[in-house]
Amino acid sequence: MYPYLFLNLVIQLLFTFSLLFSSALFDSCFDLSSCDQLFYGAQILRHESCIQINKKKIGVYLFTSLYIFGIAEKELFTATAMDFMGRDQAVLRSSMGERPTLRTEAHNSHWLHDPKFVAAYWIPESDDPADDKLYFFFRETALEGEASDKATYTRLAQICRNDLGGTRTLVNKWSTFLKARLRCAVPGGENVDTHFDELQDVFLLKTRDPKNPLVYAAFSTSSPIFKGSAVCMYSMADIRRAFLGPFAHKEGPAFQWVNYQGKVPYPRPGTCPSSRFGGFHSTRDYPDTTLSFVRSHPIMAQSVHPMGGRPLLVRTREPAHITRLAVDRVEAKDGHYDVLFLGTDKGSLLKVVLVPKERWSDLEGVTLEEVQLFKEPTAILSVAISPKRQQLYISSLQGVVQVPLQRCHAYGPACASCCLSRDPYCAWDGRACSRYYPYSKRRHRRQDVRNGNPLTQCSDQFHNYDPDAGTLGEQRVHGVQNSSTLLECTPTSGQARIFWLFQKDAAAGKHQQVEEGERVVLSDRGLLLRNLQPSDSGIYLCKAEELLGFVHTLTRVSLSVFDDQTIRKQVEWRLRGMAKNKDWYRHVLALLGRSDNDPSRRKSCRKLRWRMRTERDKHLQPGSHRKWKHLQQSLKSRNRRGHGQRRKPRSIEHGVHDGLKE
Repeated sequence: MYPYLFLNLVIQLLFTFSLLFSSALFDSCFDLSSCDQLFYGAQILRHESCIQINKKKIGVYLFTSLYIFGIAEKELFTATAMDFMGRDQAVLRSSMGERPTLRTEAHNSHWLHDPKFVAAYWIPESDDPADDKLYFFFRETALEGEASDKATYTRLAQICRNDLGGTRTLVNKWSTFLKARLRCAVPGGENVDTHFDELQDVFLLKTRDPKNPLVYAAFSTSSPIFKGSAVCMYSMADIRRAFLGPFAHKEGPAFQWVNYQGKVPYPRPGTCPSSRFGGFHSTRDYPDTTLSFVRSHPIMAQSVHPMGGRPLLVRTREPAHITRLAVDRVEAKDGHYDVLFLGTDKGSLLKVVLVPKERWSDLEGVTLEEVQLFKEPTAILSVAISPKRQQLYISSLQGVVQVPLQRCHAYGPACASCCLSRDPYCAWDGRACSRYYPYSKRRHRRQDVRNGNPLTQCSDQFHNYDPDAGTLGEQRVHGVQNSSTLLECTPTSGQARIFWLFQKDAAAGKHQQVEEGERVVLSDRGLLLRNLQPSDSGIYLCKAEELLGFVHTLTRVSLSVFDDQTIRKQVEWRLRGMAKNKDWYRHVLALLGRSDNDPSRRKSCRKLRWRMRTERDKHLQPGSHRKWKHLQQSLKSRNRRGHGQRRKPRSIEHGVHDGLKE
């Protein structure tokens, strides 16, 4: 008995010391002089990077993941492990005011079961500050599955900000803790959905109503076979509806999870004490029936489904998976659009705009561009937007990168390509594709984000439009028979379908579509032609077909393939002119006709070099080699002379030489 109490006391002292040490570490990592701005701004601080930097000083890795969430009135909310082994995970409130320190119930798998916290936000419920709640986003091992199935679920937990715990039940514990599942799945046939359960990041987009922001979340799959990423959007109305729904209950001989059919105590579990509920000014006034129900039924039966019933963006066949996201609301000519900046685990950045299909409530993601930010593949750790500077800041273990929100010059110098980009940051100003300003006095700004139809925006540009003229320019490419060449063509629009047309010459007038085969490879970067033949010479047109059926030419390439006889004639003509009745050019022609594996080729090369060196020496003037040799010797003598030694006066040198002569 006594050794156990002594061991428990030692553990408590060590844990108290670690908390004090971690608070000092927090002071060294973050500037607490701006705590008021930090608290009122309700920002998330991720503590693991600070610990990684200072773990050599500490000597022990205190926390695997610590997320700190600050609000007003001198309160600090954390979600972390409460022991060194990381088994006791808790959501903790540390208060320097009148409110007590609260935490989730320890070692209760119904509350938290091996959670991995991702984000937390403070969202007001109504105009009364007493109704404000905190929402924690995390993923954990689910209890609703089978005993042998350790499925991972994404959770959303709510806590009342003015929670004080219970009097006899849940003392110094949260008395308003509830959690619901956050779903992000692609509907399938026969009620078989493709779930994305691994929550990666959450972004809260503020709207005009501070009580109803939009929640964007990035997910990945937990299956070792099927790999993919998805982005879903949620509304606060759906989240609040899930917490007002039925509670999950485990009953029956098989202990299956079903909806609780019994009587729910009053006040309803999870309700914040406020002026709207008479007689309850604090959670300590709640009856034990309500608090006992919260302890045994913290899981909601209904899940939170995304808006539209499906993800906004799905990536399943890509090697890079989405890990971080940030959202910016942009005002365009025909409305407001949300632009998503998605960071991947390979160091690339995706720019996606959400456009309506038929109604504004039915959105789909359109990829504008994908940029590789780092030379080596590395996971992106954070993505932050600066609305004032109109810049995007992306961090990884290799450094921090600054990227402008708009890159209008990348869409080309044509009005059609600018409209086809569907970028709400950009518009055609009559001369170039430039940044769009909603309050600009220019009236001829052309932009179509919703449809991306250049025929309606650039109609005057098509009066003298040549369908075979490349908007990105014309190229002239020369090739050699039996070699390979790449005809480059990159679309400016991410929704275009690229195909190639071939024309033997300009006078023929007929175009033939290029099909992929043994010698022809169609890729994202262009058209690769292998084992070139003289019949491949001609004009190649790189065409782009957009979603609305608009087809335009991106690049016009004129390819000329020379055969071996032509190359030999050109080389012979040039060498004859250079040789001036010299016969050394015959060795060059002999080399051209031999293969690389010919053993006599190296011998011919030595003869050719010796003959060229001999011809060069003949052109030198008589005695020029002596002058060159004298110049080299003078330079060597100067280089051997030490710079630090002082030269003796000439009078002394002459005196010494005269004495020696005598």
